Amino acid sequence: MDYLTIILIFIITGLGVWIWQLLRVRVRPGIIEKQAEKMATNRQEVLKFLENVERIRNNDVEKLLKVSNATAERYLAELEKEGVLKQVGDIGQGVYYVKI
Repeated sequence: MDYLTIILIFIITGLGVWIWQLLRVRVRPGIIEKQAEKMATNRQEVLKFLENVERIRNNDVEKLLKVSNATAERYLAELEKEGVLKQVGDIGQGVYYVKI
């Protein structure tokens, strides 16, 4: 292989990576805003649910929002961190949250 071929391969590869980066960025605008909106809506639904009941469990959030177990835990932990909820119990099915 001569040097010209090697240089052309590097240039073509570099252009390919550059174009891929440009296209990747264009596909993603607005995703973070949509996720933030969805989280705010879900947060309000959890708080609205708590107006009618004394306590809420992870399974309640899963069913209410149609989200995974991990996502339900994340919502409850975030509300607890903000001082909106208080966790009662340490682990397992005995854990529930009450509104402060």
